[in-house]
Amino acid sequence: MSHDTLVHGIVRPAVRALAGSWVTPDHLTALRFATAVAAAAAFAQGSGTWTSIGVGVFVASALLDRADGELARQTGRFSRHGHRYDLMADCLAGVMAFIGLGLGAADGALGPAAVVLGLVAGAGIGCLFWEINVAAPGKLPGWTGRGGRVLADPDDGIFALPLLVLCFGAEAALVPGSIVTPAAALWLALRRVRSGTAARSR
Repeated sequence: MSHDTLVHGIVRPAVRALAGSWVTPDHLTALRFATAVAAAAAFAQGSGTWTSIGVGVFVASALLDRADGELARQTGRFSRHGHRYDLMADCLAGVMAFIGLGLGAADGALGPAAVVLGLVAGAGIGCLFWEINVAAPGKLPGWTGRGGRVLADPDDGIFALPLLVLCFGAEAALVPGSIVTPAAALWLALRRVRSGTAARSR
């Protein structure tokens, strides 16, 4: 994943102010995880007000996801533990968000199927994280601008979730999420298998 996308540029000034303080990347990761839990809990309430609160907290959590890595780069505070902690928080944030949305939408038009869709989408997120960060399928495409700078990468797709929820409701995120995330995980798995087969045939 790129470390100089538009979202990184948004959080960089605030992170720069923290670089000389006692705040560490792990502190930001912990705050990222705590806000992800809070967003999922708000989504699970199902009401319009709680959903709006969940959207705001989820966006803050996603920005903190970029901030912890940015702080590590600005201060040189890298560690294998911190990297694993960050990946765990990122994965669970996406999984919990979809499960929370499913629980919150169970009283709506989708009924109990909303819970199933949330679980499927959450499982898809978990599989995607395994494919990208453990199975290591290789460099993924991103949206580049002039000069070849990566303006957005696939990881930034998570910002579509609060936008869909805020504009169209939880159902608008659950239905495509339950299709797109498992399909993307399957595509990456097939891509990895084809790459391995091609390598062995050379």
